[in-house]
Amino acid sequence: MPARGRSSIAVRVIAAVALCLPLANWADGDAADALTAAISSATPIANLRLRSETVGQNGFEADANAVTMRARLGFRTGAAWDTSLLAEGNVDWPLEGHYNSTTNHRVQYPVVADPEDHALNRLELVNASLPDTTVTLGRQRIDLDDQRFIGSVGFRQNEQTFDSVRVANHSIRHLTLDFTYFDQVNRVFGHDSPVGRFTGSSYLAHAAYSTPIGMVTGFGYWLAFRQDPADSTRTVGVRVAGSRKRGGWSLRYEAGYAHENPYAANPLQFADDYYAGAVTLGFAGVSLGGGVEVLGGDGVKGFATPLATLHKFDGWADVFLATPANGVEDRYASIGASLARVSVFDRLTVTAVYHDFQAARLGLHYGTEGDLQVLGRWHRLIGIVAFADYARDHFATDVHKLWLEIDYSLSDD
Repeated sequence: MPARGRSSIAVRVIAAVALCLPLANWADGDAADALTAAISSATPIANLRLRSETVGQNGFEADANAVTMRARLGFRTGAAWDTSLLAEGNVDWPLEGHYNSTTNHRVQYPVVADPEDHALNRLELVNASLPDTTVTLGRQRIDLDDQRFIGSVGFRQNEQTFDSVRVANHSIRHLTLDFTYFDQVNRVFGHDSPVGRFTGSSYLAHAAYSTPIGMVTGFGYWLAFRQDPADSTRTVGVRVAGSRKRGGWSLRYEAGYAHENPYAANPLQFADDYYAGAVTLGFAGVSLGGGVEVLGGDGVKGFATPLATLHKFDGWADVFLATPANGVEDRYASIGASLARVSVFDRLTVTAVYHDFQAARLGLHYGTEGDLQVLGRWHRLIGIVAFADYARDHFATDVHKLWLEIDYSLSDD
């Protein structure tokens, strides 16, 4: 199964290490038994997703109708010499192709970024031989905090993975230090797309400390992209997220701040700020929430989060995947209900969100959006019906989207 684009240094190294590791330990006499035990205790990875996504957007002659089937299959071995191997492939089939996948040249339709693709999704060695330390080498999934800056984009059929070396240490009580170097990002657009991969030497530094008020994290991300130098950025920030419970009530809260500048070969000059805050109150399975998120813009470039799981933020209609040059301010409110054992479902969840968007600079009103989702779980099956409707005021065009989806997962990997 071919990789998305050429293989990076990390993926080529992992193959060599996987072959040499048994030979390096053969002298102890127990290597064959250790290797056999690791293989025999391997667990399968299987995730299947069937999705219909319909998009209507002003300015296009026809609505997009994408029906795609995603199969993600692989395995994780047991540990030998404190090292395990995970290998996983991903295949995405378009069953109904009346949409612009970004690679099929059907530009008369709106974009649904789920192109036909078959790829090596993950190939990683995980080693825990150092005290309180985990080292992961290879093509891997990385999700940090709420995925606002670094995420795997699990919503799309092809997820985002990183060819990287990642080191996580827990030596100090309540503190996790996490460092990553990567030289290739395998993006959701697939290996046939000219922007299907970003290459360049990039670094992620993340520290998370558990406190009485919640998890406090500090981070610095240095991103260098040959294919997209305008998004090569240095971002430094802090975040706190926590919760409280009393009686049948619950309160969740989060707040964050970050500052961003150009990095590496970025030809632009800018300095943008990000800040966000949100609270959610819950009782008897019902939740009410609200918050504000601001991605600044100085008129040259908006605050960029090119490696985020973007669908989670600024509305499900995906109008603000790229931050406008004057930034975006998202004020939102949500209501939800989660009920156990409803009809045939083990759990049924309903969520509604309303967004009001305006420019972070100059105060221009962009538009509003309403989002609605119904999710039902039955054993390892998940069914989803979701709808998003963006109404333009002074930015982009009117967009409405409808999703019908069924997911099956054999494991939690």
